[in-house]
Amino acid sequence: MMTALAKWHKYRAVGVISVKQQLKYRVDFLMRALMLLFLMFIFIHLWSAAYASGGARAIEGFTLRQIIWYLVFAEAVTMACPWLCVRIENEVKQGEIAVRLIRPVSYAGFHYMTYMGEAALRFVVQLAAGSLIAWACVGPPAFGRGWAGFIALLPGAVTLMFLLNLSVALLAFWIEETRGLEFVLQKLNFTAGGMLLPLELMPDRLERICSWLPFRAVLYFPARMGTAFDGGMFRVFLLAQWGWIAALALVCMFIYRRGVRKLNVNGG
Repeated sequence: MMTALAKWHKYRAVGVISVKQQLKYRVDFLMRALMLLFLMFIFIHLWSAAYASGGARAIEGFTLRQIIWYLVFAEAVTMACPWLCVRIENEVKQGEIAVRLIRPVSYAGFHYMTYMGEAALRFVVQLAAGSLIAWACVGPPAFGRGWAGFIALLPGAVTLMFLLNLSVALLAFWIEETRGLEFVLQKLNFTAGGMLLPLELMPDRLERICSWLPFRAVLYFPARMGTAFDGGMFRVFLLAQWGWIAALALVCMFIYRRGVRKLNVNGG
């Protein structure tokens, strides 16, 4: 029990240090917030025009207010998640990986707590910025238990995004250059994950394909529950999300163990 508690304090300290480091980059937070405001400004006008031209109060069950707040939630999660591939790629190239591996802290666990600490702070800033413009343009959210559903699915969403990034980032143990693969991963998350629009608005065939991929559990699940809560759907989403987390954790473990054996450390 004491050993487990000591380990938890060690990893918690990593997360706290990550948050404190991020607080030093105020300009970065400001630029990200301005970027989100700009994107939301464009999305609000595009969707307002779409609803006005069609004369429909709702599209596939989503009102204009719901679709805008859906985008706020999805964008906040997307822009909160750090880029992990660049970090691990640089560790391998510069030889820092040799020091990381001999520390009395799990390599994946260290990066997970750093990732979560950074993402938590970024998420608060991005959600505040997105809410500001959405509230001004379409009014306050009135989604009842949707907030509870969104918050409940949020940790799993960020954890799953970490594992997706880690599964690609660990390939740096073999090929060193992983930024191209990370770019592809991000675009899949934008489209198949439902960032640009809810999956219900996609063509039926594309929606079915996306339903078999893990990306929707990152963005679509929390954003959908946030704007249109459904108890039965929430339970399905939660089980699916953590099922993907378990599966990808095993994949990352396999890649890591194989990669450590193949690793060729550079640098001093």
